[in-house]
Amino acid sequence: MELKLLSKIQTPADLRRLPISALPDVAAEIRFAICDQISRSGGHLAPNLGVVELSIALHYVFDFGHDRLLFDVGHQCYPHKLLTGRLPLLGKLRLRDGMAGFPEPRESPYDLFSVGHAGTAISTAVGMARGDSLNGEGWSPENANGRRVVSIIGDASIVNGVALEGLNNAGTLRRQFMVVLNDNGMSIARPQGAVAAYFDKVRLSHSYAELKRAAKDMLSRMPGGDLVRDVYHRMGEASKAIISEGAWFEHFGLVTVGPVDGHDLPSLIGVLNEAKDLDRPLVLHVKTIKGKGYAFAEGDSTTFHSPSPFALAGDDENFQNEGCRVELKKSSRSFTSAFGEILADLMASDPKVVACTAAMPDGTGLAKVMPKFPDRTWDTGICESHALDMMAGLAKTGWKPFFAVYSTFLQRAFDQCFQEVSLQGLAVRLCLDRAGLVGGDGAVHHGFCDVSLLRTLPKACLLAAMDEASLKASLEFMANYDEGLSAVRYPRDAVSPMYADQPCPPFEIGKARALLTHPAPDVAILAYGTMAIDASEAARSLSSEYAVEVYDARFAKPVDVDLLRSLLGRGIPVITIEDHSIEGGFGTCVLDACNQAGLDARLVTRMALPDRWIYQGERKDQLVEVGLDPLSIARRVRDVVEAHGGARSGGSSVTPVARSASMAAR
Repeated sequence: MELKLLSKIQTPADLRRLPISALPDVAAEIRFAICDQISRSGGHLAPNLGVVELSIALHYVFDFGHDRLLFDVGHQCYPHKLLTGRLPLLGKLRLRDGMAGFPEPRESPYDLFSVGHAGTAISTAVGMARGDSLNGEGWSPENANGRRVVSIIGDASIVNGVALEGLNNAGTLRRQFMVVLNDNGMSIARPQGAVAAYFDKVRLSHSYAELKRAAKDMLSRMPGGDLVRDVYHRMGEASKAIISEGAWFEHFGLVTVGPVDGHDLPSLIGVLNEAKDLDRPLVLHVKTIKGKGYAFAEGDSTTFHSPSPFALAGDDENFQNEGCRVELKKSSRSFTSAFGEILADLMASDPKVVACTAAMPDGTGLAKVMPKFPDRTWDTGICESHALDMMAGLAKTGWKPFFAVYSTFLQRAFDQCFQEVSLQGLAVRLCLDRAGLVGGDGAVHHGFCDVSLLRTLPKACLLAAMDEASLKASLEFMANYDEGLSAVRYPRDAVSPMYADQPCPPFEIGKARALLTHPAPDVAILAYGTMAIDASEAARSLSSEYAVEVYDARFAKPVDVDLLRSLLGRGIPVITIEDHSIEGGFGTCVLDACNQAGLDARLVTRMALPDRWIYQGERKDQLVEVGLDPLSIARRVRDVVEAHGGARSGGSSVTPVARSASMAAR
């Protein structure tokens, strides 16, 4: 499709010059541009297809170069970005010099916050609304040139605790403030809980007579109410529009309008034009369809929430065809897939194991487990804090709870890790997917601080998996660790087959696993998690120069002090490697252990994520950027060996393959 209109939209002002009759063509071009790009690069598809008309209408009515637009989560921002002049960046979506997959202020002044966690938009919008008012810049009937504030949040995110706190405070504002509730009946998976059930009831209800009578009385008291009433009557039952003082959000002190049809551009623009001049907080409830415009995405919006690259199947010629079929490009077996199967086996063998996730059944692999154990698995919705407290309650009643959560989202529940789990001495098990660098999702999703947070908790046991076999062994260990909180971290990546032909010994608390050994090593690498694979590759590449030992550290807490005493006591330099922040991570745990044991920490060199933000790009490129790829590791090994007097062994007479099979225990 030729992007005749979209290519001419450099700013939203260009959009506003178009007649409303041309906007459906703009919507079609936006959908095509997004789908075409994501088919080649991957990215968030269904969420963005669902908000095309809503994004157009918002930019058509408001001037967000002056007004404020804040996104919740942010993965639905692609249409907004294309309407604000970023079409040239789309071809490198989620790459460093292309368009970020989430709002990014470094990229455009139209993006106010870099966001990737749910529930925050209303609170940050309240803050900006208060700040603008204090600055004398807030919109009011007396200040027609002031800034209006709009936040967009989904029906699944609105149940997040922070979102509800924001709503509670938004109701105290005495000025214009709009919350757009994008209600598509989905988050990544189906929304969970009582509030989600309420929205289902509203969407399905056909009895609006009483609501209409209440709305008519309310509108007579609202500034400009006659116009809202007229628009409301024009839309009629077809769009299921309501305006009600008795609606759920009214309890927070917010006027509620809707649900209105989020794909009917003329009606949506009409409602927004009227609602923007209301000088009190308002919720506009907009009903949309996730994946709108492409049947394959509408029919399976979970799979196409954030798909890998895909292609048309069979004889199909166009993604827009009603019956078009697409095939996702096959990828290697992931840690996420492996986790789901391992946990299912563990639950089959141990009837006391239970598990939950917070709106990420597919993203964490728990979707494979839930149909097999429907009474022992739960999806709480986007409520990480609640989920962890619920797991604490299950632990208190004698169960073995596993919480499958992204590392970046665990941060939202650290207080529960402390207060309800560790302080109580309860054994709750955290399975931290997306640990380390995550690639295209960028800084908002990197799992870079789970060790530094959790290591502060007494009796916490922190593990990392380097491959599928070690992931299985770690979960088996955690199932029987009853002293307190435990956690295992693993990346968003494929599992490595490097050590698949070797037996994986069980996890023993505080004990590392020898991978590559030598009688007279020049240097030893203690690698945490999958960095053991990269370290092994680097060590093998150096086999003709130096004798490099590699250990899978397995534990960040407790550290293998006996191994450190053996290595450092013989004057062997030690390099720690991790895909976690250098601040408070595994390397810091090693330094602390050396200090406590009276060992010479001057022989320890740390390799980790630097103390700065790492932005979007392919994970392999990010590892190169931060110096954690095999080539960079090999360079650092050379530097360390030379700094400590050069090679003592003059290289290894043992081949890398033979040495990799040497599992000499220390």
